[in-house]
Amino acid sequence: MARWCYRHRLVVLVLWVGALFGLGVTASSAGTNYAEVFSLPDTDSKRAYDLMRTAFPERSGDTDTVVWKTDEGTVRDAAVRSRMETALAEIGRMEGVGAVAGPYDARGAAQISEDGRIAYAQVTFAEQADAVPKELVQDVVDTAQAAAGDGLQVELGGQAIARVQEPPTGTAELVGILAAAVVLFVAFGSVFAMLLPIVVAVFGVAGGMFGTQLISHVTNVPELASLLATLIGLGVGIDYALFIVTRHRRGILSGKDPEEAAVAALDTSGRAVLFAGGTVCIALAGMLVTNLRFLDGVVIGTSLTVVLSVLAAVTLLPALLGVLGHRVLSRRQRRRLAAPEAKAEPVGGLAARWSATVQRRPRAVAAVAVVLMAALAVPLLSLRLGTVDQGNDDASTTTRKAYDLLAEGFGPGFNGPLQVVVDGAAPTGLIRAVEDTEGVAQVAAAPPANGVSVIQVVPTTSPQDVETDRLIDTLREDVIPAAGVDAHVGGVTAVSKDFASVTGDRLPLFVGTIIGLGFLLLLLAFRSLVVPLTAAVMNLLAAAASFGVLVTVFQWGVGLDVLGLGTEGPIASFLPIIMLSLLFGLSMDYQVFLVSRMHEEWVHTRDNARAVRVGLAETSRVINSAALIMVCVFLAFVLSGDYGAAMAGVGLAAAVALDAFVLRTALVPAVMHLLGRSNWWLPAGLEKRLPHLAVEPKEDNEAATPVPVPEETAGDGAASVVHGFVRTPEGEPVRGASVTLLTPGGRQLDRVASLADGAYIVAVPAPGTYLLAVSASPYGARAAHVTVGDGPHVHDVELTPGEVDIVN
Repeated sequence: MARWCYRHRLVVLVLWVGALFGLGVTASSAGTNYAEVFSLPDTDSKRAYDLMRTAFPERSGDTDTVVWKTDEGTVRDAAVRSRMETALAEIGRMEGVGAVAGPYDARGAAQISEDGRIAYAQVTFAEQADAVPKELVQDVVDTAQAAAGDGLQVELGGQAIARVQEPPTGTAELVGILAAAVVLFVAFGSVFAMLLPIVVAVFGVAGGMFGTQLISHVTNVPELASLLATLIGLGVGIDYALFIVTRHRRGILSGKDPEEAAVAALDTSGRAVLFAGGTVCIALAGMLVTNLRFLDGVVIGTSLTVVLSVLAAVTLLPALLGVLGHRVLSRRQRRRLAAPEAKAEPVGGLAARWSATVQRRPRAVAAVAVVLMAALAVPLLSLRLGTVDQGNDDASTTTRKAYDLLAEGFGPGFNGPLQVVVDGAAPTGLIRAVEDTEGVAQVAAAPPANGVSVIQVVPTTSPQDVETDRLIDTLREDVIPAAGVDAHVGGVTAVSKDFASVTGDRLPLFVGTIIGLGFLLLLLAFRSLVVPLTAAVMNLLAAAASFGVLVTVFQWGVGLDVLGLGTEGPIASFLPIIMLSLLFGLSMDYQVFLVSRMHEEWVHTRDNARAVRVGLAETSRVINSAALIMVCVFLAFVLSGDYGAAMAGVGLAAAVALDAFVLRTALVPAVMHLLGRSNWWLPAGLEKRLPHLAVEPKEDNEAATPVPVPEETAGDGAASVVHGFVRTPEGEPVRGASVTLLTPGGRQLDRVASLADGAYIVAVPAPGTYLLAVSASPYGARAAHVTVGDGPHVHDVELTPGEVDIVN
């Protein structure tokens, strides 16, 4: 497939551009039909909601609030009243505004505070918040605030109003892409190579967004799904292309022509990308076991974006590689490659030295990593799930000011009233009992409608206060049962509390499901029980530490002012499931890329220490680069203007950073060194029954085409290997050295390039005596006879500048 896409690159490009253009036009014509569905079966708030729908069918439009406060006198004064009535009347005449309910008529007396200084009006639009044109909302805001001045403050709150406060659409995405571009340019040193992962990610994300918009017309998809799909799509799309482009560039630098390098890159790293993308989708699908229908649309949108990102990486990317050819390298690399004696570009040994350090001191490295992760996880013990509302907005926003004015004039609980919904007429005893309940500030009973009565309950505490949760429990467990009526407690605050409870109850099942699926996938891939078990423990550790960071920032408020994210509050109820799903999927990506290289080395040498050392040295740089890109993309969503998206962005950025920089490059290899050969243990009976799944990206040591065993080779038997290190007299590793295995008569059997730590492996067809030649510029050349028996043969080589060995 990679070769076909490379050779028919123009066809592939036209197909991708045409498909994206067609999706875009169709999605733009159809528009969006996002639905905020919070279906919580078998909960008290859901039963209250069902009764409310029977009595009071939902109004079609979104209702927002205009609230004003006067510094002197009261809002009933003629000067204030005339200004606000004029503004409200003008708003009411706007096309798209359904109704305006102000405080200056007989039914609006309750909309003025007791001290008379604060009042509010309710503006009902003809459409839901997502469908209300921003121009209309901005006109409402401008008209209302034009009445302010001379001691009169006017603010607005509500979902539609919040939309005009958000930064321009795409700001977060653009900042994330620019940050990723900087990292890619530093890593590649080439503008074209930098653009490749970004272009691939943009195609995948754009296709996913358009597809999600169309799907929203046939099933319930929340608006959050589009934001999360963009968040995850940019991250994985850039990362997957980064892994393949890195492998492709290495192939060209080792002497392959661009087409063969592209085919090799897709047939090795491309396999790992397919596997990694599959693990992300499986982790996302784990959300379905929670039976929270709100999350179904999130699973659809994010999974579609991941699938399209993977498809772009394995089809569009090889086509783009065909267009660029050698220009995927930097100018300096192209000049070096064009030199008469072109050799692989020498690379600094930082990754190799770190890998050797982990091997020498695995206990110390593991201890430091565990202490750090445990310290970051401690705040998790105080985690509290709840609702995120406009009380968490930045203090400078009009929605936050409106929230504070309503709390000041009508009490903290006014922003989150409860509804006691009674099936039938509400008894006087129940109303009085609710009034006498501690924590209740105000009670208003509405006349029965369609056999249903509603008692509006305003708590004395804010919607996010733990005392409000206790009031809900008191009403449900004590007050209503004592009254002996069929009644239920509903309202936004009650729904949020039930959502947090349901999430907490189903979280163990969800975590067990995705860990179990991940365990089985890694078991199939690496033929080991210990490797997937280690990965599961590491994933849990990363999740605990990242949620500890979330609690510290968003619940304790540490650094919120610096980030400009408003005030502290509980962690959003939906976040644990969504964030754990994304985290487990992304963590599995890094585990696959890291351990697949180790497993390849283990299969060849059966030397665990070498396998872990070489695997870490070869993959740590690209894993860290990929993680840095994801951190930049996720942190950019702090600029999205959405408090929930910012919370998810910070949490995922912390999770990815800790996972890549602490776990995968320190703790995992340290533990694998300590476990030794046990890492690769698998019962013989299980080995026979498991299907085989090859996902190993062979990085720099692919063997040449097998040749017949020459007659001049002594002995006969199974194939083996010669392996060792190429180093300078000072002990520094030599990367890119050409290592060639020949018969004594001079026929080439295998040729490879040494790795970042100087390691090499060449394949030996049978026991016997062979000639091993090693050369690297600007070093000299060495050659020696090696005699290989039934097992792997170790042969280290020392290269000195200017020296040449000649073997007769």
